[in-house]
Amino acid sequence: MFPYVTNADDKPWQPGPYEGVELKILHKNPDTGGVMVLRKFKAGVTVPAHTHPLANEWAYVVSGTWEEAGVTYKPGTVFFAPKGEKHGPHVAPEEVISLTVFDGPLTVT
Repeated sequence: MFPYVTNADDKPWQPGPYEGVELKILHKNPDTGGVMVLRKFKAGVTVPAHTHPLANEWAYVVSGTWEEAGVTYKPGTVFFAPKGEKHGPHVAPEEVISLTVFDGPLTVT
Protein backbone atom coordinates (compact mmCIF):
# COMPACT_ATOMS: atom_id res chain seq x y z
CA MET A 1 0.00 0.00 0.00
CA PHE A 2 1.18 3.52 -0.73
CA PRO A 3 1.82 5.74 2.30
CA TYR A 4 0.17 8.73 0.58
CA VAL A 5 -2.65 8.77 -1.95
CA THR A 6 -4.71 11.71 -3.19
CA ASN A 7 -7.04 12.32 -6.10
CA ALA A 8 -6.98 15.57 -8.05
CA ASP A 9 -10.76 15.39 -8.42
CA ASP A 10 -11.03 15.81 -4.64
CA LYS A 11 -8.94 19.02 -4.61
CA PRO A 12 -10.32 22.49 -5.40
CA TRP A 13 -8.75 24.91 -7.87
CA GLN A 14 -7.23 27.87 -5.98
CA PRO A 15 -5.98 31.23 -7.24
CA GLY A 16 -2.34 31.07 -8.29
CA PRO A 17 0.34 33.73 -7.94
CA TYR A 18 -0.73 35.39 -11.24
CA GLU A 19 -4.07 36.46 -12.71
CA GLY A 20 -5.44 33.67 -14.91
CA VAL A 21 -3.43 30.92 -13.19
CA GLU A 22 -5.05 28.41 -10.85
CA LEU A 23 -3.50 25.67 -8.70
CA LYS A 24 -4.62 22.32 -7.30
CA ILE A 25 -2.26 21.44 -4.47
CA LEU A 26 -1.90 17.66 -4.64
CA HIS A 27 0.71 17.34 -1.90
CA LYS A 28 2.66 19.64 0.41
CA ASN A 29 5.77 18.37 2.19
CA PRO A 30 5.52 19.54 5.81
CA ASP A 31 9.31 19.44 6.27
CA THR A 32 10.49 21.28 3.13
CA GLY A 33 7.40 23.27 2.12
CA GLY A 34 7.73 21.72 -1.34
CA VAL A 35 4.55 21.12 -3.30
CA MET A 36 3.20 19.05 -6.16
CA VAL A 37 0.51 20.98 -8.01
CA LEU A 38 -1.63 20.92 -11.09
CA ARG A 39 -1.44 24.37 -12.69
CA LYS A 40 -4.04 25.70 -15.07
CA PHE A 41 -3.13 28.65 -17.29
CA LYS A 42 -6.26 30.13 -18.85
CA ALA A 43 -6.17 30.76 -22.60
CA GLY A 44 -4.46 34.06 -23.42
CA VAL A 45 -2.50 34.32 -20.16
CA THR A 46 1.09 35.53 -20.14
CA VAL A 47 3.05 34.99 -16.94
CA PRO A 48 5.96 37.46 -16.77
CA ALA A 49 9.56 36.33 -16.40
CA HIS A 50 10.25 35.45 -12.76
CA THR A 51 12.32 33.38 -10.35
CA HIS A 52 11.54 30.91 -7.58
CA PRO A 53 14.18 31.84 -5.00
CA LEU A 54 13.49 28.94 -2.61
CA ALA A 55 12.74 25.99 -4.92
CA ASN A 56 13.76 24.13 -8.04
CA GLU A 57 10.83 23.67 -10.43
CA TRP A 58 9.98 20.65 -12.58
CA ALA A 59 6.94 20.95 -14.89
CA TYR A 60 5.29 18.45 -17.22
CA VAL A 61 2.82 19.75 -19.83
CA VAL A 62 -0.30 17.60 -19.53
CA SER A 63 -2.49 19.44 -22.06
CA GLY A 64 -2.50 22.55 -24.21
CA THR A 65 0.41 24.40 -25.79
CA TRP A 66 2.94 26.52 -23.97
CA GLU A 67 5.08 29.16 -25.69
CA GLU A 68 8.36 30.44 -24.36
CA ALA A 69 11.15 32.35 -26.13
CA GLY A 70 9.45 31.83 -29.51
CA VAL A 71 9.23 28.03 -29.12
CA THR A 72 5.92 26.13 -28.81
CA TYR A 73 5.85 23.18 -26.42
CA LYS A 74 3.15 20.51 -26.51
CA PRO A 75 1.89 17.84 -24.10
CA GLY A 76 4.64 15.51 -22.97
CA THR A 77 7.25 18.27 -22.60
CA VAL A 78 9.22 18.48 -19.34
CA PHE A 79 10.73 21.75 -18.07
CA PHE A 80 13.31 22.34 -15.33
CA ALA A 81 13.99 25.76 -13.80
CA PRO A 82 16.78 25.84 -11.19
CA LYS A 83 16.19 27.67 -7.94
CA GLY A 84 16.83 31.40 -8.33
CA GLU A 85 17.18 31.31 -12.15
CA LYS A 86 14.93 33.68 -14.11
CA HIS A 87 12.60 32.01 -16.63
CA GLY A 88 9.61 33.04 -18.71
CA PRO A 89 7.57 34.74 -19.83
CA HIS A 90 5.19 31.79 -20.16
CA VAL A 91 2.51 32.29 -22.82
CA ALA A 92 -0.65 30.15 -23.00
CA PRO A 93 -2.34 30.66 -26.38
CA GLU A 94 -4.86 28.05 -25.23
CA GLU A 95 -5.63 26.57 -21.82
CA VAL A 96 -2.62 24.71 -20.44
CA ILE A 97 -2.51 22.16 -17.62
CA SER A 98 0.87 21.24 -16.16
CA LEU A 99 1.90 18.93 -13.35
CA THR A 100 4.56 20.84 -11.45
CA VAL A 101 6.83 20.00 -8.53
CA PHE A 102 8.60 22.61 -6.40
CA ASP A 103 11.13 21.05 -4.01
CA GLY A 104 10.86 23.99 -1.59
CA PRO A 105 8.28 26.68 -0.79
CA LEU A 106 6.47 28.12 -3.81
CA THR A 107 7.59 31.74 -3.77
CA VAL A 108 7.87 34.05 -6.77
CA THR A 109 9.99 37.16 -7.35
